[in-house]
Amino acid sequence: MTDQHSPAPASTLPPIIALDAMGGDHGPAEIVPAALSVLERYAAITLILVGQRDVLEPILKQHGVEESDRLRIHHASQTVEMHELPSMVMRNKKDSSMRVAIDLVKDGEASACVSAGNTGALMATARFVLKMLPGIDRPAICATMPGTNGPTHLLDLGANVDTSSEQLLQFGIMGSELVSAVNNKSDPTVALLNIGAEEIKGNDQVKQAASLLSQSPINYAGFVEGNDIFTGKVDVIVCDGFAGNIALKASEGVAEFISQQTRAEFKRSLYGKFAALLSMPVLNAIRHKLDPRRYNGASLLGLRGIVIKSHGSADRVSFAHAIEEAIIETRKNVPERICNELETVLNERRDN
Repeated sequence: MTDQHSPAPASTLPPIIALDAMGGDHGPAEIVPAALSVLERYAAITLILVGQRDVLEPILKQHGVEESDRLRIHHASQTVEMHELPSMVMRNKKDSSMRVAIDLVKDGEASACVSAGNTGALMATARFVLKMLPGIDRPAICATMPGTNGPTHLLDLGANVDTSSEQLLQFGIMGSELVSAVNNKSDPTVALLNIGAEEIKGNDQVKQAASLLSQSPINYAGFVEGNDIFTGKVDVIVCDGFAGNIALKASEGVAEFISQQTRAEFKRSLYGKFAALLSMPVLNAIRHKLDPRRYNGASLLGLRGIVIKSHGSADRVSFAHAIEEAIIETRKNVPERICNELETVLNERRDN
């Protein structure tokens, strides 16, 4: 990346993270232990458990913990169910744990929000409350995918079904700045997901986006195909939310299929069980590397604040990783970095 502006400095203020403690499939039963584990590992942070006090207090007592300067409860009377329509949540649940956690970010009482709740409701509420960064049309969901040569950040994963070439450029800028901040990479590579690597491949939207990205100061690496998502050959892969969500869900399905078939084959015979025993160290190493809990925590990029979406079925280990993502993005001032880089791109285009 061409360094035409100084990157946003890392924040010197201790992160204060608001947790939607009632969200997700498991709710506070897993979120509270996740919060406690993060507090043990990070000395200079504060966590706010947003939710129903009469539910959260007994769980804290079960773990032998009381409220303190670093861990406190902020009461919210309502919860958002996973099946609820975003429009109904926006209209009828203004005191939900999700909405209140985002409000805390807007009011400056928290530096980031983490939720495992309803994705559509979280996106709609965050966009309504926090608003978009200048020059960003739509938010994008960005997640980390494991790769042979290192992780790749993929966006958008479903926030936008129809995306213009200009918005794909914005996604590329946001993804580049996220990786630069979180992974300490000064010149991350950015590619467009396409049906082929050749310049003649793809629809007009993707071809126009390629032209815009190639003229921008980010390190554009051209087109990649779906089989490149898990190679780690580039740092950021940009696509519209329709393709991104299908790619994500397909990869999750393939991973589950392989896992089921492997277990079934090992159990099929006595020889298979013996082979499984001998293979256990290798299988455990692979399982650790591909453990989706280690990659939990998708960023809602483009907002005037940090919002992290945890997987709805996240357990305490997985949700803790989402909290850690919020801590890193807070310390690195990711929204400000995106805003600065976008301003640079727009100024260059005006000058040309």
